[in-house]
Amino acid sequence: MTFRRISLIAAVALVFCTLAVGVARAQDGRTVSDFSLQSPTNATVTLSSYAQSKAVVVVFVNPNCAFSKLYQNRLNALNAAYSGRGVQFLFINTPINLEATAEAADVEKLKMKVTGADDYPYLTDESQKVSALLGATKTPEAVLLQPTATGFVVRYKGAIDDNAQVEAYAKERYLAQALDNILAGRPVGVADKRAAGCLIKKP
Repeated sequence: MTFRRISLIAAVALVFCTLAVGVARAQDGRTVSDFSLQSPTNATVTLSSYAQSKAVVVVFVNPNCAFSKLYQNRLNALNAAYSGRGVQFLFINTPINLEATAEAADVEKLKMKVTGADDYPYLTDESQKVSALLGATKTPEAVLLQPTATGFVVRYKGAIDDNAQVEAYAKERYLAQALDNILAGRPVGVADKRAAGCLIKKP
């Protein structure tokens, strides 16, 4: 075997090893600290109170964001489908900056299509500490946390699915797939997908 061929094999092996390490890190995620929020009834809600849940999904939304409205029915359906399977959903009303939103023009168009009232029991995060802690940048954006012995580990962050405008056209349901994998004891698979939505206003 020539030196050149050995070098090529070694390079390929190195690439696969690097990819494997990257996937492992994505699957393992990072552990986040506990946080507390205020409920609509001014009760304090802490992340640690859901340590016995199989998973916690934190969803950043805004009632004035057209993208959040487009996902309202989908999020309600996910909440209904998974709450009985040990999954806790937390909806956080997060300030947005429409002027700085890349999709601002689309938002204006989408407002004409969106109807219906909000059914979310919004939690408030006035200081925006939770969106900063979890790295959320848009509404709606979901972060899937899995309770472990050492805290809550981020397993997935990003888009709910791959079609913000038309639910029926969504082919990849990222959040549901991640939840199904976690509940089945499998690796989460895709750990991050860019969300389409309104930019969260920086504090």
